[in-house]
This record gives sequence, structure tokens and C-alpha cells, in this order.
Amino acid sequence: MLIYGFHPVREALRHRPHEVDRVLMAERRAGRRAEEIERLCSRQRVPLERVRASELSRRVEGVHNGFAAHLSVADSPASAGDPELVVLVEDIQDPRNLGALLRVCEATGVGRVLIRDRGSAPVTAAVVKASAGAAEWLTTDRIPNTAAAIERYRDQGYWIYGADSGGEPCWDVDLTGKILLCMGGEESGLRARTRKICDRLVALPMQGKVQSLNVATATAGLLFEALRQRRTPQ
Repeated sequence: MLIYGFHPVREALRHRPHEVDRVLMAERRAGRRAEEIERLCSRQRVPLERVRASELSRRVEGVHNGFAAHLSVADSPASAGDPELVVLVEDIQDPRNLGALLRVCEATGVGRVLIRDRGSAPVTAAVVKASAGAAEWLTTDRIPNTAAAIERYRDQGYWIYGADSGGEPCWDVDLTGKILLCMGGEESGLRARTRKICDRLVALPMQGKVQSLNVATATAGLLFEALRQRRTPQ
């Protein structure tokens, strides 16, 4: 797998250097970021190859900022987050939205993200880039069936909450303990079947004229409320 951008490459070198085969850096790239990548490569004994910027652009389908890296495996890294806080997403088709959502999940200490296989963008280099490297610190699993995943977590004692504009205000819902939070896609939110099998539906009440939020933004609001509750002494 080829990843690109300063933050994804740096986090791969920091978190799983044993899986970085080599790093590519534009030959005229200089400054603090270039120096940091050089130090990390030297410390982790990862080969660093200087290439022309045009050659890097030919290999990478996106804005690379002069950095790329070849990973030996594309498996999801182990997360340091809370195993009792899990997020399930379905039908998020825009890689930038998925990357931004993963960045939010890592920032709020989510232990695992489940991504419905059909209808969702795969975790590609573009997603890793959009996550600003956060995907390198977060466990993600592709799942074939939302309902089966929900029942598996319910059997393990998790409460299943679905994000829906018609749900209860999130600050009125107990978001401590074992929680599986289900987030829907950009177009129509959660699937009707998914909403039906959730234990409760939660919402971010809004005061403005536009009664909708980007999925990553909505996820951020709900997860930071969960984080606030989980860090407040009960």
C-alpha cells in the first residue's frame, strides 16, 4: 500500500515502522518537516529515497506535499482507544468524509471503527491522507452486514445508539459504559433497518436554519459529548 502526505507518513514511521518498506521524499523538499522525516527514517532504519517531485506526482493520486511511503501490509493498526467505545459507519462514500470521521474517532479515543463493506468507501491512501495520519492509530474493520455486527456487540453487553435527527438530545442520553454508535451516510443517514434495531436514537439539536450536518461533524459532536460524560465523575 502506498500512503502519501506528511502526517500519514510521519505517523506510520512513529506507530508501525516495521511495516514501512521505504519512504519517498521529493528531492528539493526541505525544512522542518523534511528533517523530521529524515530523523525518523534514520532512527527506525527505514530506507529513504529522494525522487523528483514529478515522479512522486506520477505515482500518487493526490496532494502528497513531497512525501510518500510504501507499506508492506494494508492491515489496520492496533488502536490505543477505549474498547468500550465503538463506532459503526455505513454508506459513507466520500473518502474525505471517511478520513475526517476517522480523525474525529481517534481524537475522542474510540477503540474500533466498523465500516459496512457495501456502499462505503474503502480505507485507501486518500482516506489516510484526509485523516491527517489518524488512521495510523485506529483499528478499522470492514463488515459485510450491519445487523449481524450490531447483534454481536449487543450480545457482548453494548448499548446500540443510532444517530438520527429525530432522536433524543445526546446530552440527555447516558453515553458511558459499553457503547456502539451507528452513523449513516451522506445522503440519507442510517438505513431504516439499522434505525429500527438500535436501542435508542440520539441527535444533536440545532438552532440554525439548516437542519443537517456533515457526517464527520455530526460524529464529532456526539463523540465529544460521550467523551465529556465518560470523563465526568459519576
